[in-house]
Amino acid sequence: MSEGVKQKKRGKSPGSGTNEGRSSQEADSGERSSTSQKYIHPEPRRNDAMGIGEKRWEVDDKNFSCCGTCSSALSKKSKFFDRNMGFFLKKFDTFLNRSFFRLGKCIATHTGYFIIIPILLTIICATGFQRIQYEDDPEYLFAPTNGAARHERAIVEEFYTLNYTNDFNPGRLTRNGRFARFILKAKDNGTLLREEVWADIMTIDKMVHDMTIDDNGIKYQYKDLCAIWGEKCYENQILDIGDLIPEVNNHTFNLTYPFMLNPRTFESYVFPFNFGGIETTEYSTIKSVKALSIFYWLRVQDQREDDRGYEWEKEILETFIGLDLEHLTTTFFTSRTLEHELENNTNSVVPYFGVTVGIMLVFCLLTVSMGDCVRSKTLLGIVGVLCAGMSCVAAFGLLIYLGVPFIGINMAAPFLMLGIGIDDTFVMLAAWRRSRLQDTVPDRLSHTFADAAVSITITSLTDMISFFIGAITPFPSVQIFCIYTGTAVLMTYLWHITLFGACLAVSGYAESKQLHGVVCIKVKPVSESKDESCCYRTCCSGGISEDDPWNPEDNKRHAIMVFFRDYVATFLNIPAIKALVVMVFLIYLLVAIWGCTMVNEGLERRKLSRYDSYSVAYYDLEDQYFRSYPYRIQVVITGNLTYSDKATEDKILNFLEKLESHKHIGDPLYTESWLRSWKAFMGRNGVYLGLNNSDEQSFIDNLKEYYLAGTANPYTLDVAFNEDESRIIASRFIIQAFDVADAVKDRNLMTDLRQMAKDSDLNATVFQPLFIFFDQFTLVRSTSIQAISLAAVVMMIVSLIFIPNPLCSLWVAFSIVSIEVGVIGYMTLWGVNLDSISMIQLIMCIGFSVDFSAHISYAYLAAKVDTPDERVKECLYALGLPIVQGGLSTILGIMTLVLAPSYIFITFFKTVFLVIFFGATHGIFLLPVLLSLLGPGSCSSKKKKVTSIPQQAYFENGGPRTHNGGVPMALHGPMHANGQPIPRHLHIGKEHHMQIPRPKSIGIPLNNKVITTAPVSYKTPNGYNGSGAGALTKEDNGSIERDLGIGSSGEDSSESSLRQGLNRNSNDIPVPSDNRRRRDPGAPDYNNHGYISDDFEAEERRARERRGEYFGEWDNLQDQRSPTRWQSARYAPTEPRGQRQFRSEHRNNYQRRTLTEPYNNRSRDRH
Repeated sequence: MSEGVKQKKRGKSPGSGTNEGRSSQEADSGERSSTSQKYIHPEPRRNDAMGIGEKRWEVDDKNFSCCGTCSSALSKKSKFFDRNMGFFLKKFDTFLNRSFFRLGKCIATHTGYFIIIPILLTIICATGFQRIQYEDDPEYLFAPTNGAARHERAIVEEFYTLNYTNDFNPGRLTRNGRFARFILKAKDNGTLLREEVWADIMTIDKMVHDMTIDDNGIKYQYKDLCAIWGEKCYENQILDIGDLIPEVNNHTFNLTYPFMLNPRTFESYVFPFNFGGIETTEYSTIKSVKALSIFYWLRVQDQREDDRGYEWEKEILETFIGLDLEHLTTTFFTSRTLEHELENNTNSVVPYFGVTVGIMLVFCLLTVSMGDCVRSKTLLGIVGVLCAGMSCVAAFGLLIYLGVPFIGINMAAPFLMLGIGIDDTFVMLAAWRRSRLQDTVPDRLSHTFADAAVSITITSLTDMISFFIGAITPFPSVQIFCIYTGTAVLMTYLWHITLFGACLAVSGYAESKQLHGVVCIKVKPVSESKDESCCYRTCCSGGISEDDPWNPEDNKRHAIMVFFRDYVATFLNIPAIKALVVMVFLIYLLVAIWGCTMVNEGLERRKLSRYDSYSVAYYDLEDQYFRSYPYRIQVVITGNLTYSDKATEDKILNFLEKLESHKHIGDPLYTESWLRSWKAFMGRNGVYLGLNNSDEQSFIDNLKEYYLAGTANPYTLDVAFNEDESRIIASRFIIQAFDVADAVKDRNLMTDLRQMAKDSDLNATVFQPLFIFFDQFTLVRSTSIQAISLAAVVMMIVSLIFIPNPLCSLWVAFSIVSIEVGVIGYMTLWGVNLDSISMIQLIMCIGFSVDFSAHISYAYLAAKVDTPDERVKECLYALGLPIVQGGLSTILGIMTLVLAPSYIFITFFKTVFLVIFFGATHGIFLLPVLLSLLGPGSCSSKKKKVTSIPQQAYFENGGPRTHNGGVPMALHGPMHANGQPIPRHLHIGKEHHMQIPRPKSIGIPLNNKVITTAPVSYKTPNGYNGSGAGALTKEDNGSIERDLGIGSSGEDSSESSLRQGLNRNSNDIPVPSDNRRRRDPGAPDYNNHGYISDDFEAEERRARERRGEYFGEWDNLQDQRSPTRWQSARYAPTEPRGQRQFRSEHRNNYQRRTLTEPYNNRSRDRH
């Protein structure tokens, strides 16, 4: 028994070489590079329950790692790839591909289940929307859960509780409650201190007081709902100066700045708190006032009062939106304005969702359609959009069932899912196009899944992980959005694997039956529709011919994929262009870094409003006129202090003075300090009243009796006693913020005051309700860095698993950092702040940036060529079109967001556009250049040589032979192992020197000696009987030539018999299909081992890619009939002496073909 057979029985291949398959360029043009010419013995496949069953061969060759029969999904890796691939990662890669291969087979054979189940699950989950819980509290959504202000508020509320029904004071609020604030301005930009203008101000005040709401049939006005101070409504005392306006205009009365006592009502006014844009004279009297701020506060002591306040604010909005007074411009803001604006933000994008779906449908229809009307997947483009929409509905409904609150910003998720889902659609369709048209649908879908499902898994996994990492940030808005979007990504992945995969199988079955891709009627292929009308050829022809399935007119490559390989990649391989790409990248990176130095942090409240909101004018006037004295800050000192001790008193007062010395804290005149006032009181009256504060109890008794007694004393709200009132456990002081013009100063003031309190010997706390929002200014940078870094590290680990090469993983990491830096820098230059909204997008960008970089790196690494330039061509051929399609689909999916008048959604558009644009340009241009310069194999420029022996071939009764006694190897395409083309014509009777590669296992010397003997010739086989067995006609001779592989008729033997409607064995003469001739058992054995096509068009035919080509050499003819030599389960050795029987799916009759007709395993490009 031969050594090859012995090895085969032991489960090993008889050859030591491998066949790494053909590159896309070889598959397209028929050329094979000498650097990639290797040999592989085909493996058997059997049918099992799921349609496949592989027997894996393990060869001791150190450069070979077989992966079964799953084409490129289980293909052999390049030497560099295998050498750096760990055992676990290799097993994982194989397991993943084999699993998807089987899943594709299962879906193709059980299509109905994979269509019905996702649809039913979508319907069930959609019912969850009836339980939706909408969350629109801006404080909850946009304030960090671990912010210091929440802890500070808890401290203040532990000692002080604001009583809205008796002791209300706005400077001592810990929560805003229910209120309405008006900022009024004269339409002519003049002073408000005019009688006609003040009359409009009083009109507004009257309208507020006269408004009524209904609660269970009871009418309520402002006087019934207002907060109480001193047993009456907390009113706007500033309006009382209206009686003085005539005297002010007559210059008989002056308003002094900043304080004034009304001589008629004896009320004191602090004008900076109410007046804005004040102009004073040299004598500190007010000359002009540009704006007025007035508040209306409501009681919210319990939930019932809070509900009434909500209705009252709603009435305010309905009454004053659109109000037009003769002399006055009216702007206002309520406690529910932000909630109202968040709701409006949500509603603003709903109309554009239908537009986006329409755009995506048109885009899909255009991009998935082809000139071939049968292979065109127009309807699948619609299915891809539906899958994305259904997955969003299922994900949202499921989370609503689980009790996750819904927020307005979630409305951006469907736009993103449309882009991501359509990207998955393009990847699946690209893999389907790369599958062999002549395969069965289960086979095609299996290979499609093995090719595309891994790519979709990487994409979905990276996106999903990046979103779920965002869910651990301390911002509830980010958490909720990331949970919804991450789950939607998961559902989109599952729905495309199952529902879309099943629909793809249905479309494949229609394609196999030559049905039109849209109207599903049977049509002719292009090669058979030449006599049809132009309209028919354009709109109805397509598919492949049953009689001539390898016709090049019906087997054309995608033009854009070829464009990326032959033009874009060739252009990038020019050294000068590589230098230009690197130079442009450095400029891009420098500008991005410069932009990163200019990042602004924080989400200002105005950015939560729509651009056309009523609140925008309010924010404008507030920033223009009321940023000099914007808000008051509480300082609370707690602990076991002895206030009667002079040292304690000095320590507290010194601390207050230190706070007041800050440049953004107002003059001490604006500070409310009970201790400072008590000290002044004691200085004036202590001796007179005979007060002694030598001990703590006396200090407390005197303070309560002589200073805190009486009604309407605000200092009573600032001193907290223990239960027996024997000690002061907390003291509160109110200081005034000054000249805080923007969010940066807000943050700096807050952090400075906190640091002063921390550095103090006292247990001091500073608090203002707005600090809840300002906390995001301090946490957004650190949180973003942590989340982005964590996401980047995880993405690198994922990349290493799927691209088990450290150098490629390093370049992927470099691309992630480069894209993220670019997005941050350029979004800053585009006017986007670093806030909780952009944080979501930056975390999301990590996942998007991996999509392009990881796939390009993997394709470059797994390319079946050795030179860097050829690897660039391979990866761009496989991924150039999907990257462009995926990038465009994502951008189109979020393009309509730019039409929404909202900072939130426009920010989404800007950041997603940047990451997709930068990611695509990195993937198509930068990364291939960097990999070719510094990637795997870039340092080796020498091509590996494959040893070959010059041979001359001749033909005799036993088939083709070489003059050194061997059987010539089957040749793969029009290129030799050494890269030299075979002459396209091999004429009978002429010598032809052929380079025929020899495997190492054959016992023939490997040398370069050319054996020149007899010319090529053939003899008509003997031993046939029946009609036509004797002398052959010229036409018959041509048929024999074609069957022997040396004909000059321009037709391949595999097609010639079919085209003429003949049936033949390789040793038989042509006979009609209904009158088959049987060979004489005594005839000599013949098997066409060395088929060589002389067809000019054969180089473009897919015949060069058929599975089953035998690359080894048999030791004897018995080995030819070994069943383990068969590659395809469809080919069964049912006849002896090398004959096999082929059953076509599309024909009922059987055709006989030779064992070694060209049927090569194609190299499937992995996306």
